[in-house]
Amino acid sequence: MGIWGDRGDSTKKPQNPKTPKPNTIFFTFMKILIVDDEKELTEPLEQILAQEGYEVDIADNGRTGLELAQENNYDLLILDWMLPQQSGLQICQYLRNQGDTTPVLFLTAKDTIDDRVAGLDAGADDYLVKPFQLRELLARVRALLRRSPNFEASNSSKLKSADLELDSENQVAYRHGRTISLSAKEVQLLTLFMTHPGQLLTHEQIYQHLWSEGEQPNSNVVPALMRLLRRKIEAPGETPLINTVYGKGYRFGEN
Repeated sequence: MGIWGDRGDSTKKPQNPKTPKPNTIFFTFMKILIVDDEKELTEPLEQILAQEGYEVDIADNGRTGLELAQENNYDLLILDWMLPQQSGLQICQYLRNQGDTTPVLFLTAKDTIDDRVAGLDAGADDYLVKPFQLRELLARVRALLRRSPNFEASNSSKLKSADLELDSENQVAYRHGRTISLSAKEVQLLTLFMTHPGQLLTHEQIYQHLWSEGEQPNSNVVPALMRLLRRKIEAPGETPLINTVYGKGYRFGEN
């Protein structure tokens, strides 16, 4: 049985599953873990979600999936029910018993009412039966990710990190009593940094966040924008906040 398409046409698979990449931090950096032992599902699904801008990890057995879920701060877990070594149901129950509230979406061929009730009672947030429509899967992923703390942070107009405050709605920042006027692009960039403190942000990730696919800025535009922003938020004598990781990108926060 195929995994894509209508229940009545299980052979359908997505053709050229490209959609415009959303130009928001919510879609660019949300992390998803898929635990499923069907490569015919996980490989295309990983590609599709990556094209949507998500960061995706894959595990093909329950034990590895549980370890990854415990070691990393994921925004969404997509679990198959039947897995080698440990079932998706057991993973979900264990995480909930440990107080982990990460949203869980089950992808499974089990489609009886009793199965759905068992999955939801185990702590799952949603349940999608294989085969499924790609549009429905992506809609459910977006809905579940809205529950993530990272989504709430990225949609807040006021942010604070260390001694720096940002009011994105009014395009100003505050540091040590100074009021710092910012351009729209500087606000986007600073929001990106302040919602991902300590995280290495690559040049490519920054480009994807600041410009849509149709825009092609000069290759020097990010370093130039970085210099301007540093001059504004890092006055002489103040602790640097934007740190260059040479050859890779930038990291925000006090060293």
